[in-house]
Parts: sequence; structure tokens; C-alpha cells
Amino acid sequence: MTEGAVLVVTPPPTPNGPLHVGHLSGPYVAGDIAARALRADGRRVVTQCGLDAHQNYVLARAEAHGESVTDTAARYQASIGAALDAARIRYDIMVDPLADEGYRRAVADLLSELVDAKVVEVAPVSLRACATCHRVLHHVRVAGTCPVCGAGAAGGTCEGCGSLCTAATLVGALSTCCSAVPEPVTHTVPVLRLAEHRERLAEFWSRAVLPPRLRRLVAAYLDDGLPEVPLAYPTDWGIEWDDGLRIDVWAEMALANLILPARHLRPDADTLAGYLDAWQGIDEQWIFLGVDNAFYYAVLIPALHLAAGLPDRPTGLVVNEFYRLTGSKFSTSRQHAIWAHEFLSSEDPAVVRAFVCWDRPDSYESDFQPEAYQAFKARYAEARDPAGPGLDAALADIELTRGEQALRLEHFDPAAAVRAALVAHRSRPDRAARLLDLVGGTLPAESGG
Repeated sequence: MTEGAVLVVTPPPTPNGPLHVGHLSGPYVAGDIAARALRADGRRVVTQCGLDAHQNYVLARAEAHGESVTDTAARYQASIGAALDAARIRYDIMVDPLADEGYRRAVADLLSELVDAKVVEVAPVSLRACATCHRVLHHVRVAGTCPVCGAGAAGGTCEGCGSLCTAATLVGALSTCCSAVPEPVTHTVPVLRLAEHRERLAEFWSRAVLPPRLRRLVAAYLDDGLPEVPLAYPTDWGIEWDDGLRIDVWAEMALANLILPARHLRPDADTLAGYLDAWQGIDEQWIFLGVDNAFYYAVLIPALHLAAGLPDRPTGLVVNEFYRLTGSKFSTSRQHAIWAHEFLSSEDPAVVRAFVCWDRPDSYESDFQPEAYQAFKARYAEARDPAGPGLDAALADIELTRGEQALRLEHFDPAAAVRAALVAHRSRPDRAARLLDLVGGTLPAESGG
């Protein structure tokens, strides 16, 4: 029997700003290294990303600049693409939702099919609207305080704890359009009632590879109750659906993450049955994400996939915390960032990739310090210099074995791989160089899908 593929997914970046070094330190470099390590081990791999163009953050940025949303998305798409190319990050699946009409149609059709099959219910749902302009409030259009951890949050998920936040649950919520208190409104929309899938989700979580932070998150939902999630809104941005509604961007993501791998493996697949059949060619999936997307990738997306009939398969979520810049969070809106495409234009991408692995905010927030980067760059060059003392050969082999094992997905730790390679390079240059080439993005990059 032919071995199936390993699907490696990273969240599509939002084209409301360029990628910064904080983004690289999170899912993007890590997912690319994992895919390269799998391919070097002889595995068949399919890598997936795209553009998160239907976030209403993109529309808000366009309105702030007084330009069309397509112009805003196109400008930032170009800088995102330049950063990924410079960082040696490649994808087998890279979708542009604004340019691909077939993609938009497939997403809308799949939602309709799930509604027709009674997997998703269309029902009256209590939402919130701006009391002044009456715009339905979700994602960037509302802000307040997370009811779980007390951090400031927008609609969507809390960056502090990963919990779902809505205009109805945020403490002290105000619209960002008019600074008005949200008012209750009722609209008939497609809704996924997560509580109806509690048993299957619990079984999925029991088998999935999840870090402790996500274990605590899903345990809290099992204890406190799973919410119902609207899959479309009467709103002004997103894929058009039935009766003036537009599909919520994270519902789009869940639908797309079912469609895209299937169509990559079998381009003629165009119905739910066809997608489910094509997914038989995927043996396992690994998702690299930031903690701010935890609810969607750990709860909503698997719930919709399980409800649609996708059989459970080995799944792992590799989660990073936030990367800070000299003590403060990287921020596109505040321009507190080192833009990845600019930084990589003057730096060796192998060194940058190795540094963001070494400094990666995997289980706690870490802090980019320019002087630390410069010191690391000097250490990187020194370690690859054949002159000078090295470790005892036996110790070097032990370190490199640890470094190679650190790239196995079930305990993925690229920082350990970098440390081992630098420490052992003088004693075992060929073996250490191969490990650094995996991290640095020069071995191998070709698709296995």
C-alpha cells in the first residue's frame, strides 16, 4: 500500500501589513523546517498556506488608508511573498482568495452542502451590532477585555489565552467604528453548535499531540461548555453566501482546510464526498500556529471537519507564544516591528532562520534583541570555522543525535537542533552542516506532494 502524505499547515498571513521577524519566529520557519526534515527522512509531504485576505482587518486597514481593499491586499501580499521567498519558505498549496474565483465558489458550495446535509443548522442567532451605525460587530469591529484572562482583546480570539471572544462576551465591549456599546440583534445565519460534537472532539483531543497550554484550553471548554459559532454574518467583507450573508473568515478557513489538500491530491474533487475520498491520501497532519489562533485550530476547525465526516487521523499542533521586540510585542498597527523582507535583504537567511529557531518563543514569550542577534551571528560564523578546538568526537555525536531527534514532530524543538549543530560543528562538520542546512533552508525544498 502506498504511504500517504503528511500534511503540514501554517496559518495564512493577513495582508493588512508586511510580515515581521516575529511572524518568522512563529509558525513559518518552524513549519518549513519540519517539512524539510520529513522529506529528508523520506516522507511524502504536502505543505499548505495561503493568504488570509477575508479578515476584516484588511478592510479596516484599507479604510484607514482611503484606498480600495484590493489595493491594500495586493500591496501587502507582495511584501509577504518577498519575505517568504527571502526566508526560503515554499508551499505546495498557496491560495490567493481574492484572485481565485474557483476557490471562493468551492468554499461557498461546501457550506451549502453541509447545510443541506443538516451538518450545519441555519437558525436565528443573537449577535451584536454597533448602536450608532448598526454594523454587525465581529473581529476587528469590536474591542474589550477577555472574560477569561482579562487581557485586552478584539472579537475573535484572545491573544493572551487563546479563548474565543465575541461582542457578546467581551467585558466592556465597544464598537471600533463608533466607540458605541453593542446592541443585541437577531439574524438567521448558519451556525455550528460545538456542544453537539463534544464527544467526538474529546476523543480527537485525547489522541492529538497538544502542548500543555492547549490541553488546558480544551479542558476548560469541556468543563465550562462549548459555544455555538456563527459561520456567516450579514457583513461587508468576505465570501458571499446565501441571502446577503458573507462567510466568516474562520469558517472559510475550516472549509478551505478540508478542500485544499483534497484538491491538491485529486484536482477533480468538487463535492464533500470527493474531498473526503481524497483525504484518504493523507496519513497525518501537523499544524504550526501562534497561541492567538488556538481556539480555531484546536476547536472550531476539527469540529467542523469531524461533523462533515472527515475521519480522525493523527494530528499534532505545534504552538508558539508571542515574540517581543526589545520588551514590547511586535505590532503591525503600531509600526513596532522589524519587517522580514527588509531584514532579509541584508542578512543571510540561513543565519536568520537559525537565530529565530534558537530564540523561538515556543513555550514562553521571548524577546528579539538586536545585540543578541549580532552575537549569535558571530557565534554562528565561529562555529562553522574549521579552525579551533572542538568537542570530543563521541560527545559531538551525542549532541548531534539529540539535535536530529529534536526535529521529530512529536517533540519538535528546532532550538535544540541549532544548539547541537553549533556546539558540535568543529568536531563533526559534515553531520552538523547537514543539520544547519535543514534549519537554514538549503536542504531539501522540493515538493513531496
